[in-house]
Amino acid sequence: MNVSDELLFFFSALGVFNALLISFYFFFFKKPKNVSNFFLGLLLLMLAIRVGKSVFYYFNDDLAQIFIKVGLAACILIGPALYFYMKSCVRSDSKTRFWTLHFLVLLTLSILVGVSFPETHDPWVIGRSLSWVEIIYLVWLGYILASGWVIRSTINKLFNKNEKLSDFDFWVLSVFIGNVIIWVAYKTCSYTSYIVGALSFSFIFYLLFLLIHFRRTKGAIFDKNHKYSNKKIEAAEAENLVEQLNHLMVNEKIYTDADLKLSDVASKMNILPHTLSQLINDNLGKSFTSLVNEYRVQEAKNLIQSNTHIKLEAVGYDCGFNSKSTFYSVFKKMTKTTPAKYKESIS
Repeated sequence: MNVSDELLFFFSALGVFNALLISFYFFFFKKPKNVSNFFLGLLLLMLAIRVGKSVFYYFNDDLAQIFIKVGLAACILIGPALYFYMKSCVRSDSKTRFWTLHFLVLLTLSILVGVSFPETHDPWVIGRSLSWVEIIYLVWLGYILASGWVIRSTINKLFNKNEKLSDFDFWVLSVFIGNVIIWVAYKTCSYTSYIVGALSFSFIFYLLFLLIHFRRTKGAIFDKNHKYSNKKIEAAEAENLVEQLNHLMVNEKIYTDADLKLSDVASKMNILPHTLSQLINDNLGKSFTSLVNEYRVQEAKNLIQSNTHIKLEAVGYDCGFNSKSTFYSVFKKMTKTTPAKYKESIS
């Protein structure tokens, strides 16, 4: 593991380690002991296990299936932990006796899927329309929406000038929005990187406590008077840069480098990374990752068409994808079909 990977591992695992410690604090040491603190500890524990699995899986592709399945089992329990925490915060006198039913049903379902499909952690469970991981994220999303409904009055305060958010309102909203961001980070990792979810968790974990600290001390975080300049790239210059970019992609096939970064491409074009980012966003209407993935998917289609006997896993790596799962998810997202089905269609 090189220095950059060590730093990536450190920062992505930092939130996991501290979340574990704080979850144990809420379970065993926080006074007074109440149901709200219990669910917050449970939420942090489930997130820590889920994100921890992501970190180890990212740095070790050969991670045993049992550890991956434990991480996914924790993932499906994040939603109910969030929901019952929000419910206990907003309705402190409400009964939560049914919480065990939610957890038992989902945990049992997770165990049954894991036992029924020992060879994989992401089997198709509803025909060929939904995989187990997709179902997990749908369950998580469902509980996020339910949590939003529970705290709807607090959310409405954000849009009502006559109502002011209390410190407690701010905390509840921070936990809720943080979960939404982490869900989005994991759901869109096929367009970015699998480790983004873990890094997002570490970032949100510390930002949340930092914001609470500043709010309590009445500190200012953002300068509202700061002005940003947004000079657009001239049409002629943009056209020339797009041609250079297309030449690098089509002729030199730089997208086949799995570690390709925006700064690498900018260096080859002798422009600043910021300029290239602006060019891709404003003039091409997409992100750098989406642009690169488009070329990679097109190259994958070309390879499959030219050699129907080629192994799909080899296709993904030859096109610049750093893992089989990323290749499959990105290919399906862009073509509305899987690599295997695409290969069958042209055979």
